Parts: sequence; structure tokens; C-alpha cells
Amino acid sequence: MGDGAETLWGVVIGALLATVGGFAATQIEHLLRRRERERSAALLFGEILVALDLTIRIADETRGRGDPYGHFTMRLLRAVRREAETYDRNREQLYDLRDARTRAQIHGLMVRITLALEGIADSAAQVASLEAATRALSPEDPLREDLASQIAAMADARHVTFGFMVDAAQQIKPIVTTLRPLAKQAFDEHEALLRG
Repeated sequence: MGDGAETLWGVVIGALLATVGGFAATQIEHLLRRRERERSAALLFGEILVALDLTIRIADETRGRGDPYGHFTMRLLRAVRREAETYDRNREQLYDLRDARTRAQIHGLMVRITLALEGIADSAAQVASLEAATRALSPEDPLREDLASQIAAMADARHVTFGFMVDAAQQIKPIVTTLRPLAKQAFDEHEALLRG
């Protein structure tokens, strides 16, 4: 009877150890997977933010030369739009970042940049439409003065909205600094390559 009880206890203890070991292995695997997903998300959003920061800075610089909203500036804004769309397509990966504050900062920043881009595009389209309507009028038409004031108001709105986007972009560097240890990579090389 002693050998049977010892065998039974051996089986029970073995089963218990196997269960605990399996549970521990599953938890460790889950933790490692979560860390890898967080690192991947930090890399993705860090790269998006670095590209946004650089492109917005260059667009702001080009605005100071020649036509402030000429072809080159508008191309740069389309590049900003593409980066914002990349963020949108991958937004669900934001939840792989464990820090709620960082998630909120990234999402809030992207919402502000997207709204600014839409505002700039809307204002630019309205300015172009009003300018086309002005060209269609005779030089003496009294409507020209009204259209000129509307054009000035839309151009001012576009300028203010662009400034809002540039101000919002100043939040990028602190967020990237937060993402750097999670990504286990400095993003300085990305900026150097993008600038080069």
C-alpha cells in the first residue's frame, strides 16, 4: 500500500509540476511576444514621426521662399499626408504600446496634423476657385473686390492652419525620445538618411 500511495503522490506531483511549468512557459512566451510587438510598434511610429517632423520642417522652410504655397510646398504637404495615411493604416498597432500616455500623445498629434492638412487643402482649393472666378470677371466688375477679400481671408486661414501644424509638430521629438528605448534604436539615422 505504501508503494501505491508513493506512486500516486509521484504522479500528482509530476502532473502539478508539468501544469505549473506549462503555465509559466506560456506566460513567458506571452510576455516575450508582447515585448516584441511593442518594439515593432515603437519602431513603426518612431519612423513615421521622424519622417513627419522632417517633412513638416522642410515644408515650413520652403514656405519662406518664393510662392509660400507653390508646387514644392504642396508636394511636401502631400508627403506629410502619405505619412499620416500610413499611421491611419497601422493605428491598431498603437495598442501594442503599453503606456497609455504615449498612445494618447501619438494619436492626439496625428489627429491635429490630419486636421491641419485637411484645413490647408480646403483653403488652397477655395483660394484657387476664387482666383479662377476673379480671372473670369471683367476688370471693372464690382464683385472683384468681394472676391479679393474672400481670397485674402482664405489665404490667411491657410497660413494660420499651416502654423498650427508646425506648432503641433514640435511635440514629435519628445514622443520619439519616449519611443527610442522601446524600439531599442535611435532614430537619428532615419533623419540623416531622409535629409540626405
